[in-house]
Amino acid sequence: MSKQKTIQELQKDVDEYIGQFKEGYFSPLALTARLTEELGELAREINHYYGEKPKKTSEEEKTIEEELGDLLFVLICMANSLDIDLQTAHDRVLNKFNTRDKNRWTKIEGEGK
Repeated sequence: MSKQKTIQELQKDVDEYIGQFKEGYFSPLALTARLTEELGELAREINHYYGEKPKKTSEEEKTIEEELGDLLFVLICMANSLDIDLQTAHDRVLNKFNTRDKNRWTKIEGEGK
């Protein structure tokens, strides 16, 4: 098993990969379209595994893990192209959930902050 990477390492990996091509990152609009495409592919896989629509025998075998990876890659491309640190974005969201939404859900006794 490979070493777990930080968000910053993932962003650097994607940046190094994209950096080898003259085209560079797609525009934010194109990346949004790609995010939508990848989310649709993830939804399709989830529907095959957990929904009422089984795969056709002719359909290519893909996994939810693969589709989540594709979605993550495009999301990192979007963040990198807009110079957004995903660690900072993540921290801000958790802070929001821990303040604004702190009493929104029923906590398990003895757990939480």
